[in-house]
Amino acid sequence: MKTPAQPILLLEDDHVDVLTTRRALKEIHVDNPLVVCENGEQGLAWLRDAADPPCLVLLDLNMPVMNGIEFLEQVKRDEQLRRIPMVVLTTSEEMEDKVRSFDLGIAGYMAKSLDYRRFVEAMRSIDAYWTTSEQP
Repeated sequence: MKTPAQPILLLEDDHVDVLTTRRALKEIHVDNPLVVCENGEQGLAWLRDAADPPCLVLLDLNMPVMNGIEFLEQVKRDEQLRRIPMVVLTTSEEMEDKVRSFDLGIAGYMAKSLDYRRFVEAMRSIDAYWTTSEQP
């Protein structure tokens, strides 16, 4: 995904999904460190304290404490954080979630597939885009 030194922030409360994401990133040879936070509140705290901002945030919407939409609302209001690219990676098929996420400036919205091969291909697509995309 961008510079190997830059971490990827994964906001995900499901431990199986965290393991699946780690496995998929390893399989497609993404070497960026993966930082995992279980909810938006933890993710926001990590972002505000991080010495090295992430090159990308992978965001689940359905999390306890602070969900993905609430997290996006906070991040997009913060001048220091608002330009970090965020991709929603969720099981939510609700049109309202999609519309609200894009209204809040996400870079992409991908449904998590229960099929591991499809999930790997989704991660490969994300990697291909962020590897070639130029950011300010």
